[in-house]
Amino acid sequence: MSREPARLCPSSPLEPGAVLVGVVLTNGRIAYAADRLTVDEELAGAVRQAESPEKLFRFASTCRQTGCVQWTGNRCGIIDRELDLNQHAAETGELPLCSIRSECRWYSQSGREACAVCPYVITDSRPKMN
Repeated sequence: MSREPARLCPSSPLEPGAVLVGVVLTNGRIAYAADRLTVDEELAGAVRQAESPEKLFRFASTCRQTGCVQWTGNRCGIIDRELDLNQHAAETGELPLCSIRSECRWYSQSGREACAVCPYVITDSRPKMN
């Protein structure tokens, strides 16, 4: 029986060991980090100073599969919903630079279409506290 390699969830909370996927721009889209940067304790501590680090950055960490509320039994439901909501973006030419693509859960499920809608995913969409 072949076992699937470990995959990374590209919309994870901040934690040491996570990979920085990119920075959230003012328009809500993601500017991807060209180089792979793994979050250490020092960087995690600095980033936690923000009200919600996930409003400012996108992180990736090991997909928790059945340990995640987004898991549908055999796949991640987030990317399926994003593909439904953003069908206009599903057709894409050039893929954005991404340091986790080879390990990405969404790419392994949906290929190039996942990369096309990935910039629209907002990990923490709660309103800012005043």
